Amino acid sequence: MPDVVLTPCADYSVPEVERALKEVLEPLGGLEWVTPGMKIAIKANLVTFLKPERAATTHPSLLCALVRMLTQRGAYVVVGDSPGGLYNAAFVGRVYQATGMDQVEQAGGHLNRDFGHTPAEYPEGKVCRQFTYTSYLSQVDAIINFCKLKTHGMMAMTCGAKNMFGAIPGAMKPEYHFRFPDPRDFARMIVDLDEYFKPRLTIVDAVTCMEGNGPTGGTPRHVGLVAASESPHKVDLVCAKLLGLRREEVPTLEAALERGLIPPTAEELTVQGHVEDFVVPDFQRIETGNGHLFEGDGKHLSGRLRGALMAKVFSQKPKVVRRHCVGCGVCRDICPAKTIRIEKGKAVIDREGCIRCFCCQEFCPKSAMVVHRTWVARLLEK
Repeated sequence: MPDVVLTPCADYSVPEVERALKEVLEPLGGLEWVTPGMKIAIKANLVTFLKPERAATTHPSLLCALVRMLTQRGAYVVVGDSPGGLYNAAFVGRVYQATGMDQVEQAGGHLNRDFGHTPAEYPEGKVCRQFTYTSYLSQVDAIINFCKLKTHGMMAMTCGAKNMFGAIPGAMKPEYHFRFPDPRDFARMIVDLDEYFKPRLTIVDAVTCMEGNGPTGGTPRHVGLVAASESPHKVDLVCAKLLGLRREEVPTLEAALERGLIPPTAEELTVQGHVEDFVVPDFQRIETGNGHLFEGDGKHLSGRLRGALMAKVFSQKPKVVRRHCVGCGVCRDICPAKTIRIEKGKAVIDREGCIRCFCCQEFCPKSAMVVHRTWVARLLEK
């Protein structure tokens, strides 16, 4: 059985997505593991209330096709996510409406209407041994992780592994950013969630991806691909290669490598499908600088001082594009470190308190927050 399967998908038309899903799942054993009466959750990416054509969310056409395949085998299927914001019927209902999720129920599935919270103990976790998650995921027999391939301010890329962060109720997400401000620890926390939930399959909507100022304010980019794997980390390793990202630049891949969940390179995986056919050489990535390790061995004062200087030079920060900012206060309200204020109708960031979690950049409705790198970093990395 291959580690990862890639298949072309030209567009989101019903015949095309149905063909692509059958082709991408068949080498992994298809859906033979699904039995009548089984309850299955499809964990989509419904990050915020953006229309499907904005390429920020899992496309409803693909979700509906998978729902039909599962219900034909007698499964009860629920589709859900916890977007950034309040985890309640009113807020999530707006997201369902904007992202076209009403189509899921027309296809025979169910949208999650249970907005309860469930505490979890996970002593095997590397950094996250206690957390709270969305209750609907505890009421199913299997989870299918159906993500969207996009750039990401903090993690460089969001795909299979990062999608499971949506198991954390929306209003609690800033707390986890504050608990794990270092990108490496945040990535380890995400891998803890992946290992706790153990999705049965991970499927990637890479038909139209998001490049540039992702995961919500970027630009749609057609790639024409659906990918699948039993491992979110292995499919992420391949998808990073498609976008021109090195493993070292994606903290979730580094965290997965630490645990032996992936090999060092995508070339060491068994991939069905031609990776080269889907590589996008000019994909507009976010230069995060995550490939740099600044702290040295941490034992010597000179090394720590040098590391602090290098971190200041190379680390990315959120920046306000004032001409786009309308002073709505979304960034201020979602900031876990409470370092943003509104002055004269524009957002202002307190640099001393900023933990560089990029929640403001992710959820700004006007794309007025961008990932900024110092001119020294840009010059030295050319």
